[in-house]
Amino acid sequence: MHFQLTDDQRALRDGVRALLEGRFGRQALRIALDTPGLDRTLWRELGEAGFFALTLPEAEGGVGLGLPEAVLAFEQAGRVLLPGPLVATHLAADARVPGAATGEAVVTAVQGGLVEWLDEADVVRGDASGAVPLRSVDPLTPLHRVPDGGGRDRSADPPADPLADLPADLPADLPADPLAVLLTAAEQLGSASRTCELAVQHARTREQFGRPVGAFQAVKHLCAAMLERVGTARAAVYAAAVTADPLDIAAARLLADEAALHGARDCLQVHGGMGFTWESDVHLHLKRAWVRARRSGDVTQSEEMLAGDLLGDPPGAAA
Repeated sequence: MHFQLTDDQRALRDGVRALLEGRFGRQALRIALDTPGLDRTLWRELGEAGFFALTLPEAEGGVGLGLPEAVLAFEQAGRVLLPGPLVATHLAADARVPGAATGEAVVTAVQGGLVEWLDEADVVRGDASGAVPLRSVDPLTPLHRVPDGGGRDRSADPPADPLADLPADLPADLPADPLAVLLTAAEQLGSASRTCELAVQHARTREQFGRPVGAFQAVKHLCAAMLERVGTARAAVYAAAVTADPLDIAAARLLADEAALHGARDCLQVHGGMGFTWESDVHLHLKRAWVRARRSGDVTQSEEMLAGDLLGDPPGAAA
């Protein structure tokens, strides 16, 4: 079985990359950091370009492509750190939520007790009643959390993670959708690919002791490890897009999360102190990867699914 991209798929990938880099390049990213709120003009442009309607049938106004093509598009969105509830709006378009496919409506969803971009959403899938603002580690992903099943407000609870107030034990208001998991993995893959490129560029141009830092063995090893993780994650994500098997998606999610998180950390290491400055984009990739890793049931659900399959006792099976 071959997983090589077709000419049409490569054209789609390159076209989406050109659109996003032209419309949401580094300057636009920096403007977004200083300007609260979602760019509705950009959102409608994405809708007009068919970004949200990639898998919607042509007879219903969509592009009529498949899951592999959607994965390619979301990978490019991850490269540029495109903000907004992209996955939720794409899935809402497939569910025929009015305005989602064209970008006229911003759709978000409650998953794992967290809601992204709640204040900007026109449609919320799931029960977000009682949601309270949450300090997000990612400046481009505003978050809310909903009370637990007993109605207790968790806003005063201590954070489960010192890096962000992202509690690990919040209930899932909607079951994790395998397609949401896969598209999130595609975004993680795109981010991992970009941080690998940033690390290599810096290693080639930054000099220390009269030599490019990339000439030092420790830096070479970091870049090589990043490239290996990206390649492994890409193979897993692309394969899961072809099979659409929940177990393949779970494995792809774990590998993509690892590539994004470890890749961003290694990229910071290559950059040294420069990577932690606000002017650098590297820390933004790490922060977005942290937030994405908590989306759609987080990695624990994927780990339990794979472990259950290996043990012949899938989650939810009768004892």
